[in-house]
Amino acid sequence: MVWFQKTIPIKAPKRGCHLITKDILQHIQSDLSKINIGLCNLFIQHTSASLTINENYDKDVRYDLEQVLNHIVPENNENNNDKNNFPYKHSLEGKDDMPAHVKSTLIGCSINIPITKGKLNLGTWQGIYLNEHRDDPSVRNIVVTINGE
Repeated sequence: MVWFQKTIPIKAPKRGCHLITKDILQHIQSDLSKINIGLCNLFIQHTSASLTINENYDKDVRYDLEQVLNHIVPENNENNNDKNNFPYKHSLEGKDDMPAHVKSTLIGCSINIPITKGKLNLGTWQGIYLNEHRDDPSVRNIVVTINGE
């Protein structure tokens, strides 16, 4: 059994759901090629972004997912008397921060993908998403751990 691990910095261009499969593969292909059967874990070291696997073909899916997330976990508007506002206490880093933490908790900070014959064994229409939940994206560090034989 062998282990490989590296941290990959990725900056989302804006808030939303971003397909990063190619970015990840670019950094891990040489290690992947040494594994016949194994597992790849991706872990994002942040509390206001998340990782998931979803549709890799139609970009409208990424747009729709962002819209659904914003509907499920809305930001508060400026009107403090608006009964649609959620009574978030944490607001030190802006009105998008606490909703970003909630979205990250709902989606998750890690994913596992099987490795088969030196490749990530994703389905035909599956891709790795970096979900950036803040209005002003920063560099996100993704720790990739590969193990197998």
